[in-house]
Amino acid sequence: MIYLLVKSQYAWLESHRFGFLRVFNDVTFQSTAAVILSFALVILFGPGVIRWLRRQEIGDEPAFDQTQMDQIMQTKKGTPTMGGILIIFAIALTTLLLADLDNFYVGMGLICLVWLGAVGAVDDWLKLTAHRRAKLLPAGQQVGRQGLTSLEKILFQIGLGALLSYFTYFYSQDPHSHTLYFPFFKNLQIFLGPATFILIGTLVLTATSNAVNLTDGLDGLASGCAGIVSFTFLILALLQGYRVGGGYLVDVLFLPRIPGSAQMAVIAGAMVGACLGFLWFNCAPAAVFMGDTGSLALGGLLGYIAVVIRQELLLVLCGGIFVAEAVSVILQIGWFKITKRRYGEGRRIFLMAPLHSHFRLKGWAETRVVIRFWLVGAMLAMLALATIKLR
Repeated sequence: MIYLLVKSQYAWLESHRFGFLRVFNDVTFQSTAAVILSFALVILFGPGVIRWLRRQEIGDEPAFDQTQMDQIMQTKKGTPTMGGILIIFAIALTTLLLADLDNFYVGMGLICLVWLGAVGAVDDWLKLTAHRRAKLLPAGQQVGRQGLTSLEKILFQIGLGALLSYFTYFYSQDPHSHTLYFPFFKNLQIFLGPATFILIGTLVLTATSNAVNLTDGLDGLASGCAGIVSFTFLILALLQGYRVGGGYLVDVLFLPRIPGSAQMAVIAGAMVGACLGFLWFNCAPAAVFMGDTGSLALGGLLGYIAVVIRQELLLVLCGGIFVAEAVSVILQIGWFKITKRRYGEGRRIFLMAPLHSHFRLKGWAETRVVIRFWLVGAMLAMLALATIKLR
């Protein structure tokens, strides 16, 4: 109701010699403004949210399977976690204010953000308030729930991915919307049927959500890397919806023309601003951590944007840091189980997984790991954008 009222007033102003307001309908302006507004919202509400988290005693309790890592991370004990609510709030409000709410993809993006944010928030709340709830129980009685199980979280992610992919596939009948495009190669394309599209979309959303979650282990690491990838997709979404003369820029760059997908630039812009604003408080030494609340939502939303603009494989390239973190965990667990069955004792490839923990145990300072990961992430993003010209 409020949206319709604001929309009608905007139309009235535009028709009464306020034509300059048309700039608010330009996706380039919307996405640029989204970066600024989202950043400002996090900066404005950040201190209050951090104070509230402290009062709720929602602090980090670092616990690892290695004594050395426990000692390294001891200084982070008690740092407010679940700060991802700041990121979700900023992205959601910015999108509601600046994006075209009649756009199908915008609505699906908001559902993705809220769904995964809620899953992460429930998990964080149960884990981080267990000690507080334990004080209210009779002596000897155990706290019932200490977070969602891995199976529960993965089922929620798969369910969301399948639903979003299903509706996204059948929303558009444009063949470009159902084609898998390969980086570097102009003519290498695969048309996807409904089942394959839904399978790939679900895999991308679920994998990206978990990969960003695994990356969130050092001050500023996940927020900085997510900001870089979001900016890359902001540019890609703008290019795919940008007109040049009477045609589209995509005709020159061989990018897929997906009707309505340009609005993903607004959501990507909101993500960039939210990540930068959160980094203000999350840089070393961190005053707050995003927790599962923020990391699951950021990763899932990146995955959904990639599905909409048909750049799933390019996400693997520009989000290479997330891929490396996830692969390091898979390799570590897989090798440990294989060697345990074969030799009776599990062996490790890395000192510890995810990959950033390996470098910490090798003696790298936390800021060195984070900055070097940022640099690699930025170079991968540049390479991803370079593939456009190569096509």
